[in-house]
Amino acid sequence: MKIGLGMDTGGTYTDSVLMDLDFGTVLGKAKSMTTREDLSIGIRGSLDLLDRDILKEVSVVVLSSTLATNSVVEGKGCRVGLICIGGEYNNDVPVEHMARVAGGHDIFGDEEEPLDVEAVRSFLGSLRGKVDGLAVSGYMSVRNPTHETRVRTLAREILGVPVVCGHELSTSLGFSERTTTCIMNSRLIPIIDELIRSVEKVLSDLGIRAPLMIFRGNGSIMSCDVARERPVETILSGPAASLMGAKHMTGVGDAVVMDIGGTTTDIGILRGGSPSLEPEGATIGGKKTRVMAAKVVTSGLGGDSRIAVDCGRIVLMPQRVVPLCVAAVKWPEIASHVELITRVPTRPSMKPVNPIYRSFDIEFLRTLRLPSPEDGVPEADRQLLEHLSKGPSTLKWAAMALNRREADFDVPKLISYGYLQRIGLTPTDILHVDGIYTEFDVETSRRAVAHMAGLAGMDPETFVDRTKRIIRNRLSSEVMNMILEEDAGTSELGPAGTDLVMRAITMTPGKDFHCTVGLNKPIIGIGASSGVYIRWLSEVFGTDVLIAEDSDVGNAVGAITASVSETVEVLVRPLVKMGRTGYEAFSKSGRVRYETIEEAIEEAMLRARKTATEQAARSGADEVFLTEECDRHEYIRLGGKVLDEAVIRVTATGKPRSF
Repeated sequence: MKIGLGMDTGGTYTDSVLMDLDFGTVLGKAKSMTTREDLSIGIRGSLDLLDRDILKEVSVVVLSSTLATNSVVEGKGCRVGLICIGGEYNNDVPVEHMARVAGGHDIFGDEEEPLDVEAVRSFLGSLRGKVDGLAVSGYMSVRNPTHETRVRTLAREILGVPVVCGHELSTSLGFSERTTTCIMNSRLIPIIDELIRSVEKVLSDLGIRAPLMIFRGNGSIMSCDVARERPVETILSGPAASLMGAKHMTGVGDAVVMDIGGTTTDIGILRGGSPSLEPEGATIGGKKTRVMAAKVVTSGLGGDSRIAVDCGRIVLMPQRVVPLCVAAVKWPEIASHVELITRVPTRPSMKPVNPIYRSFDIEFLRTLRLPSPEDGVPEADRQLLEHLSKGPSTLKWAAMALNRREADFDVPKLISYGYLQRIGLTPTDILHVDGIYTEFDVETSRRAVAHMAGLAGMDPETFVDRTKRIIRNRLSSEVMNMILEEDAGTSELGPAGTDLVMRAITMTPGKDFHCTVGLNKPIIGIGASSGVYIRWLSEVFGTDVLIAEDSDVGNAVGAITASVSETVEVLVRPLVKMGRTGYEAFSKSGRVRYETIEEAIEEAMLRARKTATEQAARSGADEVFLTEECDRHEYIRLGGKVLDEAVIRVTATGKPRSF
């Protein structure tokens, strides 16, 4: 029996699963809270809950991680220098040390301007001791990478730091997007390297001697060596893992997949058994890249989303808080405080408030970490953090204890910087009150709902019903945005279209009509709470909802059941410059010229097969099989068809080598 270990570090939980890879069955699974300050702690916590004897029999380990995505969004990473050759970067990702030097090529791969080697040497010399990595991006380097490779050679001689070239990461045009990808990749190298080292230590401590593989954002896996070189490819690996897990657990290759976690809901589409990918590259933190990753819509709605009340309206906020029912079990004093607070009936509050700045009476705060002296935290906020480090408290009681006003503290900023965490009412509490999910303190949830319902001028039953409807409508709206974007390339509908869609998903008739919307594929739920929330969407879209037995660890299942996959793309085009005949083939390895189109395509296909096979082997594949495409684009002119270009794609796929 071949046993695999899959792990996924989500925004809230770290999941692990032991699988019999011969039969695809789950042998054991576990969850632990994700520790964002050090992911290996949460990973160790999850693995400690699994059978030690089975763990020692593991032959391969695959990790899916949120680390790359979070680091990019939060602007974290090492010190990186940038050299742009022959092009101006739009500074989408600011870099402290940047130089533009002469050089670059045209769209045919011909040198437009010689590389200014002296300028390169001078800039590299000025970077000594100031950077931990270097990004090199040349204009039209995807047509001819010689200038980038020359700079890389010089940088390794002068600086001795990791160097990343744009042509190594993408064969697509788009200088700025490719440069952004290059910078992100350079910044992530030490971060992913540290993660890999720490996870390898955890595995070693537990007696797991199997090789560690890393999950990619496109739904495939790669070796640690490749991940250390191209960590940017791990962006969005979590959502991609949920898509692959959905396919494995249900056997369905065409579906809408919804992964509902504690922090967010990720929605993607399976098409032909593979994740639908962003054709031009993923947009991460508002930055356009050339990273081929799953096309995913992420909504700030999860089981731990904060529920507030404003002017009698229920507000579902993207901010993650600790559910009161969970906190009451961990800190019994919270249950006592909620009981005390809710003894006094609440009156409806119709005054406008901003829940971002307001803390409700049944909400508590706890300190996650104390600031260091150089963090520059104001004295009042520092006092609050020290007070709350002794245990959770409401803001009102903390202010009274410190003899200050509530307005003296900048709670939103302390939460955003990771010093504080809020404890409050969440969809998880709503499920406890409704009796659907009752693992934690039901009574505390009931009291909190009654309190918030009073503020909204409702009875508790109405409050629960309306909150469930808000969750259903929000999720339905996100699904519609996803499928419209996938089908039409845009989710912009205009006022009338938006009204029709909202009437359909809320099942609200117009004056003279009614409308519905239906999906022609099922919805697969991933995540511990998906079995509840996603079932509510069945009546909206008139389709089946599939919830697998192990959907609570679907991402980890997706990680360990995925394959290694490497794609090599070669572009063949006729020579069109005056006085030239023949054809050119462009790939990451450079430009090659041929006399005839038959020779060009045949040779390009052979080289693509060889390169794809070698890359898949380096990424950890055992035996590989190849799939090939030759997409010819031709146009008609006098005398017959003329080749405009041919795109050759060869993909090498195989299961990972076991220990």
